[in-house]
Amino acid sequence: MNLTALRRPLADLQRRWQASLARRWLQLWLGELHGLLPPAWRARLASAPLTQRLAWPLPDTFDRRLPAVLVLPAQDVMAQTISLPVAATAELQRVLAFEIDRYTPYPAEQVQFAARVERTRGDTAQVRLVAVHRERLRAILEHCHAAGLAVVGVDAQGLDLLPAELRPPAPAAWLNRVLALGVVVSLAALMLVLLNGRQASVARMQAQVQQQRQQVQALEQQRRELIDTQGAASYLARLKQARPTVTALLTELTQCLGDDTWLEQLEVRDGGELNISGQSRHASALITRAHACHSLQDPRFQGVIQPDGQTGNERFSLVAHLTQEAVDAPSTHAQ
Repeated sequence: MNLTALRRPLADLQRRWQASLARRWLQLWLGELHGLLPPAWRARLASAPLTQRLAWPLPDTFDRRLPAVLVLPAQDVMAQTISLPVAATAELQRVLAFEIDRYTPYPAEQVQFAARVERTRGDTAQVRLVAVHRERLRAILEHCHAAGLAVVGVDAQGLDLLPAELRPPAPAAWLNRVLALGVVVSLAALMLVLLNGRQASVARMQAQVQQQRQQVQALEQQRRELIDTQGAASYLARLKQARPTVTALLTELTQCLGDDTWLEQLEVRDGGELNISGQSRHASALITRAHACHSLQDPRFQGVIQPDGQTGNERFSLVAHLTQEAVDAPSTHAQ
């Protein structure tokens, strides 16, 4: 960016600030705060650019150690509101210096003036113009100098009439650069702090979401295990209900196999397979008798029938399946 192009608007802003009511009230406020400080603190801040406001003519007593802003009464200045095109306000000082003899009875070289834009309406701007004769202003400043008072501003209805060559020097350019750099660094640091805070918040939220997701997965696994366990328990209960009890099975075998048959071993396996071993006087007829048992299916001999020399009976081993109602298999996954 071209710095030369910025000098003119910056100078205009500085002139407006020097002539603004905000600057006047700020100086008054700082002066009041300075008066409330303890003497030791005021001594430490003696290098600060504190000022006092004094009305003209000068009062009998005032603090000669502090620079002053001299306030001129209305009868000592020429003030009026003029209308100018808005385009002319971009070079307000230059335009008024060229046409000051139209608004005052003196030529431009004999008048010290200041102006500010009060308001704009359409293409017209209302400008407040305040002027004083240079000789009159010079006499006032010489009187203040003789009284030992350093004048840093001449307030005439809110506008500063102090000549530019008598104004305090502006801050050094390097100081402005340092201040601007400090502002940029502060903004960057603030942005980094906010960004780090946002990233930390996001990380905490992600950790919480991951923890909740793990908890949900654990609960889902427990739910599936519970459903599988309930299904298996229900299946076993139905399977138990479908099979005949041992007492009922013995009662039925006693009726089917007859009184000439003795059982030595009775084994019911998980798959519903029934193994029977024993002795009978007519073992070859047991298959036919077993078919009469409603609880048995597919009865058959296991091995051969052998005679027992001690009892005179025939030793047998018979295999069959228990009759049971259809039982659904347990569910192995959650529905």
